[in-house]
Parts: sequence; structure tokens; C-alpha cells
Amino acid sequence: MSFYTLIPKKDHILLLDQRLLPAKTHYLKVRTYRDAYDVIKKMAVRGAPAIGVTAAFGVWLGARAIKTNDRRKYLAGLEKVCKHIINARPTAHNLSWAVNRMLAVARSGTSAPLEITGKLYREAVHIYHEDIDANKRMGDYGERLIKSGWTVLTHCNAGALATAGYGTALGVLRSAKDAGKKIKVFADETRPFLQGARLTAWELQQDGFDVTLITDNMAGWMMKQGLINACIVGADRIAANGDTANKVGTYGVALLARMHNLPFYVAAPSSTFDPTIPSGDGIIIEERPQKEVVTIAGKQIAPMGIKVRNPAFDVTPAKYITAIITERGVIIPPYKKGIKDLLG
Repeated sequence: MSFYTLIPKKDHILLLDQRLLPAKTHYLKVRTYRDAYDVIKKMAVRGAPAIGVTAAFGVWLGARAIKTNDRRKYLAGLEKVCKHIINARPTAHNLSWAVNRMLAVARSGTSAPLEITGKLYREAVHIYHEDIDANKRMGDYGERLIKSGWTVLTHCNAGALATAGYGTALGVLRSAKDAGKKIKVFADETRPFLQGARLTAWELQQDGFDVTLITDNMAGWMMKQGLINACIVGADRIAANGDTANKVGTYGVALLARMHNLPFYVAAPSSTFDPTIPSGDGIIIEERPQKEVVTIAGKQIAPMGIKVRNPAFDVTPAKYITAIITERGVIIPPYKKGIKDLLG
């Protein structure tokens, strides 16, 4: 790949501003935990794994700014930092997972503040590399499900841009391509934020894929014409029973796939699973700003004052998912048992 989503530095991180793609490649300097909060909240970085990695570094940046040698006061300050970052976005489980993992490292042992800050940096770097390794293992498992000659539909962006590198759903396709399989990709544009048009199409084009961009409402017709052989998407949170939250529109794709007897795969790391939520009914769905729906590239496309709904995610019931691909293997129904076994 010719780009990096996130680059760790000694006193900050560089983050590819995905809001500017594909027109411009620009890296933001994230120097404080408030910067980390902002880039997550404002969608400069998106995709559950990438959000989690960014949040981990955000905790470290917050720790660097706490000026005390008193361990108790230091941890109290760090807890405030963590609470602030977790509130950036509610749906992606990787966000709270990463922040809580960092906080657990800080609380463990009896180290002094300066030592803890060093530990936090090392843990954030570990999470960063762990994510890339997990994506590659996920790709190895998932590519076995993809047949040469297939055209695969994907929705939103679940590639290197949505992770620390390589990708989840797109990582599976990368591995299939690397294995010598001839595959084509149809990318939904993914309204209203256009992650498919701006990010997936760009990312796959950069890597030499045969990729075709379609609007979201074309998917069903393309399936009926026999132009799509399978669907694969990422995930932002997966409940204990396999119900999966992903970018809004995913549920519709899953229903269309079922109607046309096509496999519908979800690719996600184990950090995306939330065993504390029994089903998708308990997943909080983020509502995004109205302007994302009524404008494109800053231009008003709808009547002024019109009422708008803009849920960022929907939930696909487990019964419509053919298999869930993880870095620890492929889970097939019944998902409740499979997920429990996966998480130990």
C-alpha cells in the first residue's frame, strides 16, 4: 500500500485526514487527547479498528499532559481523559475496548506516573501492530471463502483506511488477490458520507483491483442480473448472538443477499465483539448531523428546513449472516456458542 492511516511518533501521531480523500492526501498532527477526540468525533478517522487505535494513542497523549508525581492524582486525571475520549462516538465497540485496555495497564502494578506514561505508549504501539497482524490473519481465514472469478459487493469502507492497516473486509479481498484469485469488486457509494465512493474505491484503485462504483440503490438490480456473487462488510459492534452493527445500509444489503441466495460475510476482529450486549436491540445507534444528508461537498441539495434523520449505523440480524470472519477463525451459526467459544 502507498499510504498509512496512522503513523506513531515520539510525542504525537500523524493521522490521514479521510475527509479530504480522494482529492487530497493530508496528515493531521494529533498532539493532545482532545485532538484525538476531535478527529474521531469529526470523522477525520473512521472505522471501528482505526478509531480504537487512535483512542489508545489519545489516552497516551492525555497521560503525557498530566503533571504530577502523585500516582493517585495521576490516575484520577487519566480517568477523566479516558471518559472524554470514550464519549466521542457511541457505536464502535473498539473505542471503549481500547480505552479500557489502556486504563487497565495504567492501574496495574505500582509504577510511578512517568513509568506509567511509558507503558501506555508501548501498549498503544502494541495495539497498533496487533491490529495489523489480526487483519492479515483474518484475510488468511477469509480468502478461503472467496472463489476465483467472483465479483464481491462491499458496503462502506472496511479496508486499510478503517484500521491500522490492511483492512478487515477489504483485507480478505487483498488476501484472495494475493493468493492468485481473480476477483472483481463492486463498491456501494455509501450515502450520506460516501465512504464507498471516496475511500473504498480510492483504496482499491490504489492497490490495482478491478473495482466498480455503484450507488447504494443499484445493489439489488446488480444481484438480479447475476453480476454479484457474494457480499462482505466490516462491523462496528457485534452482539453476543451475532447481531451486527455496521454502516447504515448494511441491513438492506444483507436482505438483498438473502433474497438472491448470495453469501453475506462479516469480517471483524475479536475486539469488535461485545459479549455484554445479548442482541442487537441493545446497540446504541449514533445519530449524525443533518447537514451530512442535505449537503454534498458543502452544496445544499435538499430544501432548507426539511426534517432529516441520519442514523450512522443499522443492525443486521445474525440470521442473515452466512459467516463471521475473525483473526481467530471463521464463526458459523449458531453464533451465540461460536462467539462465546471465540472469546473464551
